[in-house]
Amino acid sequence: MASVRLEGVSKVFADGGVALDGMTLEASDGELLVIVGPSGSGKSTLLRLVAGLEAVSEGRILLDGRDVTGLPPQDRDLAMVFQSYALYPHKTVRQNLAFGLRMRGADRDRIRERVMEVARTLEIEELLDRKPGALSGGQKQRVALGRAIAREPRAFLLDEPLSNLDPGLRVRTRTELARLQKRLRATALYVTHDQEEAMTLGHRVAVLRQGKLQQVAPPEELYRTPANRFVARFIGSPAMNLLPWTPSRPQKGGRRGSAPSGESRPPRGPERVETGVRPQDVEVLDPNDPRADAVGAVELVEELGSEARLHLRLEAPLEEETVVAVVPGGTRTSPGQRAALRFPRDRLHYFRVEDGARVEGPEAD
Repeated sequence: MASVRLEGVSKVFADGGVALDGMTLEASDGELLVIVGPSGSGKSTLLRLVAGLEAVSEGRILLDGRDVTGLPPQDRDLAMVFQSYALYPHKTVRQNLAFGLRMRGADRDRIRERVMEVARTLEIEELLDRKPGALSGGQKQRVALGRAIAREPRAFLLDEPLSNLDPGLRVRTRTELARLQKRLRATALYVTHDQEEAMTLGHRVAVLRQGKLQQVAPPEELYRTPANRFVARFIGSPAMNLLPWTPSRPQKGGRRGSAPSGESRPPRGPERVETGVRPQDVEVLDPNDPRADAVGAVELVEELGSEARLHLRLEAPLEEETVVAVVPGGTRTSPGQRAALRFPRDRLHYFRVEDGARVEGPEAD
């Protein structure tokens, strides 16, 4: 396997549209790097540039330190797995698995040996003589992965390979894929719009927005220390709450953590900031609890079994704001009910209003 590195890569289309803007990103040897972002952020274009299916407008692409920017796809030795499977419908599974090896001139014994090895790894031996039309979605996806694995490429490029599967099968296939990647120690760039997939599969996750890299980090770091407002809202479900409020600093003779006053007080320095708190970190209290940071009325309760999501509209001085709080399933709360909310100081996030960048907050309680 090989490392894959983009250095200052930009892609500008003929109509002037910018798909990638100065992207520098590296997947190290054996790493599964997941790439996420909203539609139009440049995820699939990035894979196509690495594969050689699109020409780079500016910058370089390196495989194990070798500049391959100008090489055609067949000379890069990369395998791409598409969302649509892209199997040959008139060929059997055996023939689909063998196709890449035949095109590379492998001898018949090597092809037979490699096809059986891959089929055993993916547990599809019993499917070898079937054609794609006789396979389920999950079986087709295994065959598509198997065809890529059989070639023993330098790296894998996976473009939303599980998005066509139903939810239950998607989870099972995701687990199998993670085990397979670990066993093969394969370098992979994996594009998905599903953040749960990204957080459970990726060694690191790269977040893109409008062709620019926002942050690349291990999943836990993205969740706990988002670099900016966009990452904070994009990573995590439900999305992080953002409020035009910061905790009041302790006053002489006063107490910490008093309720918001209407005036926004920055954590440090003169910047205007907003405060983020994840729904899972919001504490729901009795309306008269003195520890409250805000009080609101429940507008909607989403019961999800093990948990419930409360959507609350806050009262003055934050009456234009709404907050989502996650509470244990079965919590007796109904629309119209008032509740107090506390935002634990050690789990708050602060972002500069001007550009959304993360800033250091005040001391925790």
